[in-house]
This record gives sequence, structure tokens and C-alpha cells, in this order.
Amino acid sequence: MSDTTTTADGAAPRTDSIEDLAGFSRRSGELFCEEISARELARRFQTPLYAYSRQALEHNIADWRAGVAGTPHRVFYAMKANGSLALLELFARAGLGFDIVSRGELARALAVGAKGCDIVYSGVGKSLEDMRAALAADVLCFNVESLPELERLNAAALEMGTTARVSLRVNPDVDARTHPYISTGLKNNKFGIAFDSALEGYRRAARLPGLKISGIDCHIGSQITELEPFVHAAHKVLDLVEEISGAGIALEHIDFGGGLGVRYGAENPPAARELVSALSQCVRERGFGDLPLFFEPGRSLVAQTGLLLTTVEYVKPTAARNFCIVDAAMTDMIRPTLYQAEMAMVNCSEHADAAPAVYDVVGPVCESGDFLAKNRLLDVREGDVLAMTGAGAYGMSMASNYNARGRAAEVLVDKDSAWLIRRRETIEDQMALESRLPLEVL
Repeated sequence: MSDTTTTADGAAPRTDSIEDLAGFSRRSGELFCEEISARELARRFQTPLYAYSRQALEHNIADWRAGVAGTPHRVFYAMKANGSLALLELFARAGLGFDIVSRGELARALAVGAKGCDIVYSGVGKSLEDMRAALAADVLCFNVESLPELERLNAAALEMGTTARVSLRVNPDVDARTHPYISTGLKNNKFGIAFDSALEGYRRAARLPGLKISGIDCHIGSQITELEPFVHAAHKVLDLVEEISGAGIALEHIDFGGGLGVRYGAENPPAARELVSALSQCVRERGFGDLPLFFEPGRSLVAQTGLLLTTVEYVKPTAARNFCIVDAAMTDMIRPTLYQAEMAMVNCSEHADAAPAVYDVVGPVCESGDFLAKNRLLDVREGDVLAMTGAGAYGMSMASNYNARGRAAEVLVDKDSAWLIRRRETIEDQMALESRLPLEVL
């Protein structure tokens, strides 16, 4: 087995912990999700398994609600982060709205009791069918991302004898200082209307009879861990608000989108209330303090509320690297492969006779890119249960059936109770939508 203090390339290995996460704790060496041990969850529901803490969810909801308390500002959960119906029900009951990007997400929001006035519809590629469904639901606002979309939405609204409330999503060309794949506010990104074209876009929208201008929108990226990019973007948006107001076009809200990051490792992101306070101050200083602000958090509400539990199948030492082969894979959490995300990985049980070594934690999928964590100092044995923290966001929502793997089960833990909120996908489930060729074709 390779050296225990350095990696194959000589770099220092990373050691992870479960400290400072609401809803999770160590007790006599065992990892607990609220009042149930992670190993018990794995035994009861099998692995791979997503386990969410209701306490952690309510803690994060409270942070955002405290940020907007006493103001007309609103919080819309960005459903793309995790669309589990049980979690959506908790958000709806807490008074949060929903930021959606598809008809499927619209249906989920409505299924948990959201009204049209609780929904903003974002997304760069809305189809005519998407627009009709959202108009029928009377959504609060469409965040429009191109001038052709304005024309299509106007035609759809006139066809249905209604009016579409719109914001233009403006691309402020601000560097969010995050991974390129989750940076959305630069001029070379596909999202939004170019900053220099925005005023003309508003003038065009004001002339279209099927539309009513409601606000202005921007979203500069995801996993942003400092305030400065948000403040920079806010001032650029407020420059446009001044121009739009000067053109005689009234706005009813400013939507600053989402993107607030979480701590996966050494990051130190601001709290939700700090972000709300900073942007509110910007707006007040520029003379638009009477406008409600919209926020669309996703990751910051759910990421650190969930674990991905996985069982060690094999420990495979080699001359170059040590591999810890587990039953979870890139199909269950693609972030490490897709954006080289560093997700914390811990053993759910601490061994009394610990013998840590440096491992790459990898899955069974037939891709060299199938890894969950690299260069981690771990004490692992066959049959151990590992926990990836931060798995509440972009785990199940980005899961796939590659290699004909069934998607994992999900459970919600509430004190000493665990509720199966999505059963494990079976092979029969995967094949249910497919058809065999007729015998005469064969």
C-alpha cells in the first residue's frame, strides 16, 4: 500500500470531517443524521442512499427567512438543485416560492401546493408548450433570456387571451470567480440578454401587447463564496434600472438570482442574511429601496442537508495509488467528475485500530472519470459505509442510469424517524418505458 502521508504526485492528502453541519454529529465514533446512525440508515435502506436531515433543512430555511424578514423581498427555491417532492413540501409550507426551468419542475411546484404567484420561470430554452403551461398556471413572472423569446411569449399570451408578466435576464458580464461550467454571467455564456442590448429589449417588450414588464433579473453563477461579485453585478443591474426608469418603463421588482455557495472544504461563504443585507444596501444607496428584491437560492438551501451513503466493496492497493471501490458512482454524484468538485468524504464509523492511508474513492462505472474523491486520508475496510457530505444539491437531480444503474433511494430523517421519500429504482423501472421489436421485424 502506498505512503500514508503523501499522494502519488507528492501532494498532501486531504482529511475530511463532519464538523459544523446542522443535523449531523459524531457520537462515540459513529456518524449520526439527527438521532439515527448513518450505518443504521444504510442497513435499513441499503446503499447508495441519499439521506437528508429535516433539522438541517429548517436551519437553512430560517437563515434565508431571517434575511428577508420585515421587507417585501421574496425567496424562490431554485428547484434544479434538488426536486424531491418531500423537500419541496417543506419549502412550500415555510412560505418559499419556486424558481423553475421546465414544465416538469412546474408540475412539481404545483403538486406541492404552490400557486402561480409563487413561481418564477427561468431558463434559456423555453418551448411554446412550456410557455402555454406556465401561462395556464398564471406564474408570477417569466425571466426572459433572449429577444426571440420575448416574441414567442407575446404570441403565446395573445393566443391564450392573457398577459405574460416578464423580467429580462440581463447578462452583466461579471466574473463570479467560480468554475467555468457554473459561471453564467459572462458575455460568452449562453444565458441572458447582453448588457448593451437590455434597454432596447425593454423598449421592445413595452410595445408588445401580450406582455407586462414586471422586473429585471440577473444570475451570475453558482457556488459563489464571496460578496464582491454579487455587489459588482448589483451595481451594473442598477445602472440599467436607472436607464430603464429614465425611458419611462416602470419596474416592480429586482431579481438577483441565486448562486450563494456553501462550504465543501476550506470555503467560507457569507450567510444568506449577509448577502441579502449587502444587496439591499446597494439598492437603497442607489435610490430604489422601495423595490422588492427576489432571491433564487438552490445549493445554499439543500447542499449541506444531505449525505450520500455508500458501501466499500473493495480496497485495492496498487504500486501507484490506493483505490477504495464503493457502490456509489458518478451516476449518483457527478460533480467531482463534471467540475472537479471537492466533496468531503468520511467513514461513518471510526476504527479503534485505525490505519489510515491515502485513497482515491472510485465507483464501479466503466469510466476513468468515475471518482467521488481523490487523495483522501482514510481508514477504510471492506464493508465500511462512507458518507459524502454536501450531497443534498445536484446529487439526485443530476443522477443518471449510465451502465443501466438504478437511481438511489432517498430518505428524510426527522429526529429518530426516517421516511423513505423515493424508493430505489429497479431494473424493471428502467425498462418500463422501452419496447421490444415486433417478431416480424426480427
